[in-house]
Amino acid sequence: MRWSWKIAEIAGIGIYIHATFWLLLLFILYQYWSPRHSLADAIGGASFVMAVFGCIILHELGHALTARRFGIRTRDITLLPIGGLARLERMPDQPKQELWVALAGPAVNVVIAGALWLVLAGLGLRASWGSFDLVGGNFLNRLMVVNAWLVLFNLIPAFPMDGGRVLRALLATRLEYTQATQLAARVGQAIAFFFGLLGLFTDPFLVFIALFVWLGAEQEAAMVQMHTSLGGIPVQRVMMTEFHTLSPDDPLSHVVDLTMAGSQQDFPVVFGDHVLGVLARGDLVRGLAEHGQTGLVRNAMNRDMPTADSYDMLEKALASLHGANSRIIPVLHDGRLVGLLTMDNIGEFMMIQAALRRAAKPVRVL
Repeated sequence: MRWSWKIAEIAGIGIYIHATFWLLLLFILYQYWSPRHSLADAIGGASFVMAVFGCIILHELGHALTARRFGIRTRDITLLPIGGLARLERMPDQPKQELWVALAGPAVNVVIAGALWLVLAGLGLRASWGSFDLVGGNFLNRLMVVNAWLVLFNLIPAFPMDGGRVLRALLATRLEYTQATQLAARVGQAIAFFFGLLGLFTDPFLVFIALFVWLGAEQEAAMVQMHTSLGGIPVQRVMMTEFHTLSPDDPLSHVVDLTMAGSQQDFPVVFGDHVLGVLARGDLVRGLAEHGQTGLVRNAMNRDMPTADSYDMLEKALASLHGANSRIIPVLHDGRLVGLLTMDNIGEFMMIQAALRRAAKPVRVL
């Protein structure tokens, strides 16, 4: 994810922090500092926020490590102001597997909350679940309550929360996967509408949550619909076969000329028969800003890119595109570059197929 920086690696999974997370941290610092203008209060607040996000990292690791048991890798975990995001390479194929992966995160928070309750009991302190003050109160008690709220919030049966995936997994045991997703998305949007309506009369923050849930449900339904539409189609039917390639020693001025002369915006970088990387539009812009037009392609290209085989199914290649946050995938056949696959290719293919299906429908004459 762009604007994210790696801060750690746990179990081979990179942990990243998004730039917008610092805005939340500054807000919390102000909330703690403003009542008494105390630096100690501000530092205590920052410590509490970091402890909460430590619990969120453990929550996401619960998802990631459970998915690993089913042979699904996790590319990375990113901390955002709204929580954490674990990017799995793909969703589990079986509803039962998705159910376990979805429940693993909240289960971690249950364990943390239970452990903190035991610690408080061992210290002779009474755990309080009913009252919660973000700024004041016992540190461990507040952390326990936050973990309990994380369980409840994540189990709301609406995408993109874990509860939405739990609901889809349960529905998918009786319905086809796409139908289960559509039904779960409608349930999520109904909940979002209720949150939005309630937020108008009570807490405006609920309106923000409602928008987040509504868009998450819509995106999940569209994603599954796209994957279903692309099932059984090989990459070679969709890939672009006429394109320019770059040498690692080409100047960026050459790339500018190619971009301005045609419609291609992303270029594979090759040396002989080997694909060394890709130079996407964003890479070109950054390279020009850092090195000017005399800079070399090798200093601007992205070497960490996925590839696809021409016989791969389009659904698998699309997952690689989303998982790597990339605009382009080189397509290989027997190790040789034979094509390029971009989101534009896939979009045009789907548009053409939709037009052909409409044309094939019989015309009714009244």
